[in-house]
Amino acid sequence: MLISPAFAQAAAPAAGGDFMSQLSGMLPLVLMFVALYFIMIRPQMKRQKEHRAMVEALAKGDEVATAGGLLGRVVDLDEQFLFVEVASGVKLQLQRQAVTQVLPKGSVK
Repeated sequence: MLISPAFAQAAAPAAGGDFMSQLSGMLPLVLMFVALYFIMIRPQMKRQKEHRAMVEALAKGDEVATAGGLLGRVVDLDEQFLFVEVASGVKLQLQRQAVTQVLPKGSVK
């Protein structure tokens, strides 16, 4: 015989259960979200806040590195843009958000 006989399943237990069993089922999920917050979300928010403060504190004469890897000296500032001199007589207009790091004085020659 190729087909095995099928047997009826027993009736499912009554739904409802107590509150503690439901809570213990959701506890790992809640703990995962808490861990995710402290491991990923909170540090990212801190980095964004530090970057925003650094961009707002830019001034003429600061030496900066951009997201594209350019190094230069800030020669002019605007509310959203800045002009970076990458070589003598070569100025580039960049968005302020493109600056990733303020370098120590004397880094760019």
